[in-house]
Amino acid sequence: MINITQDFAPPFKLIAPYFIIGVIFYLISTIYLFSINPSELSIHSPNLLSWTHMFLLGFVMMIIFGAMAQLIPVTLEVGHFSVEFYYVIYPLLLVGTILMAIGFTISTSLLPYGGILVLLSMFIFLAEIFLTMKKVSNFSNVVKSILVSNLFLLIGVIIGIVMALTYAGELNANIEELLKAHVFSVVLGYIVITIMALSLVLLPMFGLSHNFSQKPLNNAVIIMTTSVSLVIISALFSIQIIDKIAYLLSIVSLIIYFYQIYLIYKTRARKENDIYVISLFFSFISFLVSIALTYFYIFTNYEPLLFTSAWLFFSGFIAYVIIGHLYKIVPFLVWFEKFSPLVGKQKVPMLADMVPVKAANFQFTFGAIGVVVSAMGLLFMSDEIFKAGATFIFIASIFLLKNLLFMIRFK
Repeated sequence: MINITQDFAPPFKLIAPYFIIGVIFYLISTIYLFSINPSELSIHSPNLLSWTHMFLLGFVMMIIFGAMAQLIPVTLEVGHFSVEFYYVIYPLLLVGTILMAIGFTISTSLLPYGGILVLLSMFIFLAEIFLTMKKVSNFSNVVKSILVSNLFLLIGVIIGIVMALTYAGELNANIEELLKAHVFSVVLGYIVITIMALSLVLLPMFGLSHNFSQKPLNNAVIIMTTSVSLVIISALFSIQIIDKIAYLLSIVSLIIYFYQIYLIYKTRARKENDIYVISLFFSFISFLVSIALTYFYIFTNYEPLLFTSAWLFFSGFIAYVIIGHLYKIVPFLVWFEKFSPLVGKQKVPMLADMVPVKAANFQFTFGAIGVVVSAMGLLFMSDEIFKAGATFIFIASIFLLKNLLFMIRFK
């Protein structure tokens, strides 16, 4: 298990807006699912593009940025270069995401403005991360992985801006090729490699795992880096022959990462299957099914397989990795700020007391059912089945927001 320290942690009031805004965007994105018709989907559908950016920028990126504000200095054991930057990042990302979501469906003229705000927020985030890393003397595997993921984020954001300007008619670029590079850079290059890196910190910490090999994850990061780099090269120079090699490498990387998760799970000392563990179980099952569907899509080109795979990857794997960790990270941060100074002076709550267990179980049950049912709707191109699943997810998102506010306000 990697040693971490709370000595450099920023105040929770800095982190809380990221989590609250992120979960609100998750709720909004579930409402937006009702505007999507599986039988009419294409990768260029305005409603799909709007939902994807609300989900990835508003929910996933917002929460990752908030978590990184806490975990980067804690893991690296150095203080932030300028923690005040984080008070600027989330308003820019918030407004930029809204403008981009509206731009895809209502007025493409808003896309450049939203894109510029998103770009600015991410440039500030990246600048702060890189300047903080300059103070690090020991570049562990986690630090190297985070460095690589943030470089891919930079590339992905630049490509995204070029795409936004193309959609708005300001530039003339090959959208098909750039889209692949954009998706791989941001989703696999940044989000997935970041999740891989933080898995070596958070999973052993919450599961009390020790004495497991880190080689599988190191190999997974190297292979994923190669895969994303090949897709970017293919997109920029139109060398399409290397695309399928890159796709297969990404699948190999994800399978190796899953093996690393198994090693961490096998060596854990804490055996309780709480909402955190259950969420991760569902997340990784969705992850494995998504890999299988992607493999079949590569060799069949049957488009519903691609949409179902992406759905399980986003709404099953990424979403429930994040949701599961919210039930651990938020109580810990709130407890550390509110109650740790009172230890030895008066009775303080346990971390488990700060999680609304019944409501959390409701959220998980409705959400998991919704993800599976919606996946079936996508696979069979049934609007009715997809909307039924979206209804379950909408109910779960309300519980999630309620649970988050309960944990933040716990007294």
